[in-house]
Amino acid sequence: MRLKHFLNLEWKQFFRSASFNKSIGLKILMIFFALYFMVSFLAMGLALYPGLKKAFPDKDPFLIVNGFMFFYILGDMLMRFFLQKLPVMSVKPLLTLPVKRNKVVHYVLRKSGFSFFNFLPLFAFVPFSIMLLFNGYPKLSVLFWFLGIIVVTLIINFLNFIIESFSSERELSYLPIIVFAGSLFALNHFNIVSFTNLVSNAFMGIYNNPIYIVIPIAILIGLYIINFKMLKSKLYLDSSLKSKVSEVNASSMEWTKRFGDIAPFMQLDLKLIWRNKRPRSSMFLLILGLLYGLVFYPNPQFADSPMIFGFVGIFVTGIFLINFGQFIPAWDSGYYKMLMSQNIKYEQYLKSKYTLMILSVIIMFVLSIPYVYFGWKILAAHFAAAIYNIGVNSYVIMYGGSFNRKKIDLNQRAAFNYQGTGAVQWIIGIPLMLLPAAIFGITAYFISFEIGLLALALLGITGILLHQKLIKFITQKYLDSKYKMIDAFSQDS
Repeated sequence: MRLKHFLNLEWKQFFRSASFNKSIGLKILMIFFALYFMVSFLAMGLALYPGLKKAFPDKDPFLIVNGFMFFYILGDMLMRFFLQKLPVMSVKPLLTLPVKRNKVVHYVLRKSGFSFFNFLPLFAFVPFSIMLLFNGYPKLSVLFWFLGIIVVTLIINFLNFIIESFSSERELSYLPIIVFAGSLFALNHFNIVSFTNLVSNAFMGIYNNPIYIVIPIAILIGLYIINFKMLKSKLYLDSSLKSKVSEVNASSMEWTKRFGDIAPFMQLDLKLIWRNKRPRSSMFLLILGLLYGLVFYPNPQFADSPMIFGFVGIFVTGIFLINFGQFIPAWDSGYYKMLMSQNIKYEQYLKSKYTLMILSVIIMFVLSIPYVYFGWKILAAHFAAAIYNIGVNSYVIMYGGSFNRKKIDLNQRAAFNYQGTGAVQWIIGIPLMLLPAAIFGITAYFISFEIGLLALALLGITGILLHQKLIKFITQKYLDSKYKMIDAFSQDS
């Protein structure tokens, strides 16, 4: 099978996928983001040399840029780990055909070389290199220095896939890369190991003696071979059929019975959260959400910013509501068809989700009480935000869930995993986070802090009083979308 055949299959898969029309809005949004970053990097590349020359007239801009290459590499590595995924095509149908596995693996790896993350740095380094040539730097030296940038970018590309492969099988898979990058930064910051000088000297070595370019090229080839062997070892039809044997800790969850007829659904949700990787690892994000206030509250510049109080209060008390609620009912997409064939009331199904989210808001507010150390205003803001989350955001996020059409793989990691994310999750963030922060901030700024708290609390109380009507309205919306969801969740792409 030739390269053009692979490209033809990719083209058909892109336009014939079930999610193409449903996610076209998100694709357009991502294109705008891509154009924004391309223009930003291009502007930075054009302004870098004259800007540095003006700011530091006694220093060589080229040496300054080399001095920051360590931070560029570190940032690029972190960005790729959280945002870039190996561009794997649907290869299982090819495995039953007379197509060599080597060709498939080579195609997948070479395709990753054309990633947007590999092209983006060129928009900055190409104009900067041209500026170097215009200012009399040796052409051959600049050419090989620029070639070194390209090779290092590809090294980061393939290194990311190796790190991702090892970390994806572990809980809190994002912690190893954060610890690794943080350790390198700390060693450099405290002058234990000067990675800034090491990386700068390496690029200067290539600039002064182009023969040294063979070292990063050799590293690149080695990483490519490692990726090739790793991917080829997993390229079997029965690789997804192998099951892991693990001990299951069963619990009767007797305490849920006090919630009446929604108890069975709550038990299913709690078991789903505990037994599956993605929802379980999202529970660990509660700790990060709870500590989120420490980023702002100790900082004096946010002491008189009521909008920040509202935003952080909504986030801290609603972290589970946001993470869990935005994927209702996609959490059950694997067995949604079976679930909808049972003799159950959809209202009970939704009320169980609602109850879990409300309990989480109450628990997170109680756990956030120690923030009173930074002032009673913060605790009051958290209390008003919790009422708002219960009476408004819970319904907003459940209503948004009626538009979910993307299946979720429960065995994937949670952090920075955009599988199952559609335009709905991006749009719903406006009324979910920005609207209450704006209401609280504007009211507190023009009237008083107490009136801002009252505005949030009254909106929440209004939603609580209208609970039955809102639940019935949302239930009807889900029932209207029931068969569209069944059709969407039944498809793999």
